Amino acid sequence: MAYRHVPVMRREVLAYLACRPGDIVVDGTLGGAGHAREICERILPGGRLIGIDQDPEAIANARSVLAPFGGSVELVQENFANMAEVLSRLGVGGADGILLDLGLSLNQLENSGRGFSFQREEPLDMRMDPCTGQTAADLVGRLEESELERIFRDYGEERHARPIARRLTAERRRQPIRTSAELARVVCAAVPRAKAGRSRIHPATRVFMALRIAVNRELERLETFLEELPRLLNPGGRVCILSFHSLEDRIVKQHFKALAQEPRRNPWPGEPATQPGGILKLLTRKVVRPGPDEIAENPMARSTKLRAAERLR
Repeated sequence: MAYRHVPVMRREVLAYLACRPGDIVVDGTLGGAGHAREICERILPGGRLIGIDQDPEAIANARSVLAPFGGSVELVQENFANMAEVLSRLGVGGADGILLDLGLSLNQLENSGRGFSFQREEPLDMRMDPCTGQTAADLVGRLEESELERIFRDYGEERHARPIARRLTAERRRQPIRTSAELARVVCAAVPRAKAGRSRIHPATRVFMALRIAVNRELERLETFLEELPRLLNPGGRVCILSFHSLEDRIVKQHFKALAQEPRRNPWPGEPATQPGGILKLLTRKVVRPGPDEIAENPMARSTKLRAAERLR
């Protein structure tokens, strides 16, 4: 089955990365390799693309899509949080461009069989890398009610986190919740019908997002990447990050802002004498959103938020 994914905000990404022949660019979330293919067309001759993805299906697809670029492409199955280690292994001191697209691919939603979508009857897995870590079914089956409530509230910004967590723990005492459809039915039963009817999204949307974030430790890994970012970019190198919900965007915004402000003295004893800053120049003072034409063509792009920055020194 063909790997399905439409690269979002393609023109904006390419404009902010400003790739040139000879550049070393890292696509930390290959997905369908749509962005990567266009990057390759701009960095050759002499350039090098390092493609990273933790999903083995994405890596297999990228081998096919990027085959025409031959030895200019290196693919690594890994999480982007470990980008520093990947670059070190490959003998790369720094990148001229880095792209992260933090969204799910259409393939993961529709074809992976891992329970990312509440509209399908699939095993409740939700792991980006299906060979490591705990599944969503593991978390739903073993976590305390209070911890499930925290995950739904903090990661999904779910207003009905408490009754949903209570209903899940009651249901699992009767029988394990093993599929995406079973989870969706339990969540729908826990949300008051009147409130569910007024919402523009499916009642299970935020719960599924929250579980996926927890299973894959997405926010933790984004924080790790951003802390390493100054050491990953060459001076003049650019980073472009596409996020899809407010929690991710807030983390990116705060890290970019801290790295862009002027260094200042730290008043707290026992801490470093100065707080870091003046490392990045913000290329996007405000978040950039997709235009109406792209949203009409690809509705999945509607929640995309783009931020970009350039390393100064």
